[in-house]
Amino acid sequence: MPETWNIIIACEHGGNRIPSAYAEIFRHHRQLLDSHRGYDAGSLVLARRLARALDAPLFFAAVSRLLVDLNRSTGHRAVFSEVTRTLAPEQRQQILARYYLPYRDEVETTIARRVASGGAVLHLSVHSFTPAIDGRVRNADVGLLYDPARTAERQVCQQLQRALQSDHPELRVRRNYPYRGTADGFTPYLRRLFPDKRYAGIEIEINQRYPLGEQHAWRRLQSALSAACQTLERAKPR
Repeated sequence: MPETWNIIIACEHGGNRIPSAYAEIFRHHRQLLDSHRGYDAGSLVLARRLARALDAPLFFAAVSRLLVDLNRSTGHRAVFSEVTRTLAPEQRQQILARYYLPYRDEVETTIARRVASGGAVLHLSVHSFTPAIDGRVRNADVGLLYDPARTAERQVCQQLQRALQSDHPELRVRRNYPYRGTADGFTPYLRRLFPDKRYAGIEIEINQRYPLGEQHAWRRLQSALSAACQTLERAKPR
């Protein structure tokens, strides 16, 4: 077992770009593209910050999740949005081939290569969530999503939560909130391919009130998360 993690950073919902080939079908959906449905505000900024701080490779997508959601399984209803779900089957397959599969294959291949060489990969996938949904306020600043049945993931999230709350007790840091870490997504898919001792997939969720709000608080949150994640570089997988 290696003494340190091989860390990679990923960001599936980094932007709301629509390729020119599909611009016409989104012509009347600008407001939707600019909303939390179109992309995860702040996620790519944070992902880039973590990649620099950890000297880790960054994999990201700037194409809107409304074209195709890279964090969903191909059989999941939400892999295509209400805008693209009604496209002809061959058009949907073309979108998967051009945007979905290349991204997922690159991340999976990188992890597989590092695992095959004896490494233990820590995959940090960066996302953000809207402060309120369906009239309910989300009671967290940072969410850490993982599979509680996987020892390494549980230890990583406990360590991150301790580090964040020790240095920044004002932050509300919750585990498996506002979503379950075992729900359909890219990290649950990868867990089926790689064992607990060789792969840990953690989703870091930040409240969008930071990137969309006062910028000093947003910079402080980025610094806090960077410092907390740097403690993981010294952690030994067990």
